[in-house]
Amino acid sequence: MRDFEEELRDAFERRPAPPGLKRRLMARRRGATQRQSSPLFAWRGLAASIVSVSLCILAALAVYGGYQERQAEEQRQSEAVRRQVLTALRITNHALNHMNQQLAAHHRTSQE
Repeated sequence: MRDFEEELRDAFERRPAPPGLKRRLMARRRGATQRQSSPLFAWRGLAASIVSVSLCILAALAVYGGYQERQAEEQRQSEAVRRQVLTALRITNHALNHMNQQLAAHHRTSQE
C-alpha cells in the first residue's frame, strides 16, 4: 500500500513544463484559428451539414414510406378478412334459414 501511495505522490509532484511548450501551443492555436477562418474550412462545414441533413431527410422518408406500405398492406389484409367473415355469415345465415324451413316443415307434418 505504501508503494502505491509513493507512486501517487510521484505522479502528482509538480514538474516544470518542457522548454518551448508555450510557444508550440500558441503556434498550434494560431494554426487552428487560421484553419477555422479560411473560406475552404467554412465551405467544408457547410457541405458536411447539407449532406448530414440530406441523409436524415432521406432516412426519414424511407422510414415513412415503409410505414405507409405496412399500413396499406394491413388495410388490404383487414379487407380480405372482412370479406371472409361476411361470406361465412352469409353461409351460416343460409344454413340457418334452410334448417328453419326443415324444422317448420317437420313441425307442420307432425301436427297433422
